[in-house]
Amino acid sequence: MPKYYEDKEEDGRACGGVREDLRQCLLESPCVLQENKSPKQCLSEGHCRNLQMTFFACKRSMVSVCSVFSSARGL
Repeated sequence: MPKYYEDKEEDGRACGGVREDLRQCLLESPCVLQENKSPKQCLSEGHCRNLQMTFFACKRSMVSVCSVFSSARGL
């Protein structure tokens, strides 16, 4: 479930809340903190997998909505 922070600037990008949660999860993971790996490397190793799947599902839904509107214009 996304966490919303009162003192942060609002992210106007699509899926901003989930993006922030994924970023925070990776930065606080033992992989980054204890093993000193990059967040990208930790993500590829499977850390924060649930948030990653949620973020990709959100982005995928945005692509689906855009394709519906673009195909409707061609009619």
